[in-house]
Amino acid sequence: MAKQNGSATIGFEDKLWLAADKLRGNVDASEYKHVVLGLIFLKYISDSFQAKYDALLATKDTEYTDPEDRDEYTSDNIFWVPSEARWDSLVAKAKSPEIGKILDDAMIAIEKENKILKNILPKTYARPEIDKTRLGELLDIIGSIPLIDRTKTSKDLLGRVYEYFLGKFAAKEGRSGGEFYTPECVVKLLVEMIEPYKGRVYDPCCGSGGMFVQSEKFATEHGGKLRDISVYGQEYNATTWRLAKMNLAIRGIEANLGGEWADSFTNDLHKDLKADFILANPPFNTSDWGGNRLKNDLRWKYGTPPENNANYAWIQHFIHHLAPNGVAGFVLANGSMSSNTSGEGEIRKNIIEADLVDCMIALPGQLFYTTQIPVCLWFIARNKGRNGHRERKGETLFIDARKMGRLEDRVHRVLDDEDLRKIAGTYHLWRSKEKFEEYKDTAGFCKSVAIETIREHDYVLTPGRYVGAEEVEDDGEPFDEKMKRLSAELYKQMAEGERLDAVIKENLARLGYGEVKND
Repeated sequence: MAKQNGSATIGFEDKLWLAADKLRGNVDASEYKHVVLGLIFLKYISDSFQAKYDALLATKDTEYTDPEDRDEYTSDNIFWVPSEARWDSLVAKAKSPEIGKILDDAMIAIEKENKILKNILPKTYARPEIDKTRLGELLDIIGSIPLIDRTKTSKDLLGRVYEYFLGKFAAKEGRSGGEFYTPECVVKLLVEMIEPYKGRVYDPCCGSGGMFVQSEKFATEHGGKLRDISVYGQEYNATTWRLAKMNLAIRGIEANLGGEWADSFTNDLHKDLKADFILANPPFNTSDWGGNRLKNDLRWKYGTPPENNANYAWIQHFIHHLAPNGVAGFVLANGSMSSNTSGEGEIRKNIIEADLVDCMIALPGQLFYTTQIPVCLWFIARNKGRNGHRERKGETLFIDARKMGRLEDRVHRVLDDEDLRKIAGTYHLWRSKEKFEEYKDTAGFCKSVAIETIREHDYVLTPGRYVGAEEVEDDGEPFDEKMKRLSAELYKQMAEGERLDAVIKENLARLGYGEVKND
């Protein structure tokens, strides 16, 4: 199978993407994603409904079943799709000049019948800038692909298509559009590190909900159940909030994202929440975050964050919402590890002295669609001896992963599963009570550092400062002999250079371009 963003593709996503992107016309990618993802969502719930409908129809003569009985669907957690919103009905009208309004009406009808979807489906298909002929063609293209697997060999088919499209749209929009999407490999690393098997998972800047999706996958893959995780989130952008609600709804993940979109700083919708796990990718270095209105906020236990940068506001917001044994893993710009401007260094010092910094990871550049700058991962723990693991009080693990990953294309890098296993495995070995003796510092990659040493480095948390340089294997050649050999090779190369210079001058002179001498 093909590879995309570090995971196998199903085979038809590239074709679907190319067709959908070709039909975009004069609609911006940031807007067009809602057009496409809305139709994919509609196709999926219609396919799910039709599969149940056909099953009920097949047993109608032998059992008392009515394919039009709404309860038959809701009891199986299948969205009820009214007749006018079913895919076959819509495709039959794909060539109609009124297809935009027909789709908007279908979305309204589905929301009316399924309260969980209220106010989250796109209803902008009738907009004049959307070419209705192309919209009808897009409807036909999406209609040609089944989004459920009736053999039940792949339960996450639609989720994978959705994830694929989110990544492609993030790449298409570039710096202006990737805020709603955190690269899958980064999310997987965060999840593998903090292991959210069971408990309350929180993301106060949840984007399209990718952190929750990976948490749910991790829990189920490790023997847990969907109901073992309680999901809480918040998102300030209205369209992205709706995107997250759709992304979670198609996977059957019940999440409390608040009754509306809202800013986590000025309107915290989960004020009393104490989460077991926090996963987040907050906007980097945000200058206009409302800090001037929150100077005396109770969340600023370790110092008032600067008004022109939200990084340390986010860090303290995460700490504030952690349960006594909670752990937070989040992405920040590299400057957060060393900045001393506007009191940030003092806040970092206080957080370190409170023994909250569990692990710091430096990542390679080019992982994100929104920025080419390298970023880092912070891991904050209320209790470093949590969950029966070895006490690591007074210590922080530093991992330098800047040389890891591979270029997937000219500008975009991904971390492979092997990279993720090495990084997460090192962290878990460091924390393990049973395998404690197996953890070893590795020059150039990882080092366990005491707070005393971090103090000596003025509370800078940059891994490269602590892990040192990678050891170079000794080739056994004595230094004196190596210098003689290398010097001889250098002189030989210099002599060859002089010879080539003379040949070039001679050839130029023959062509009448001899050296000009100034008197």
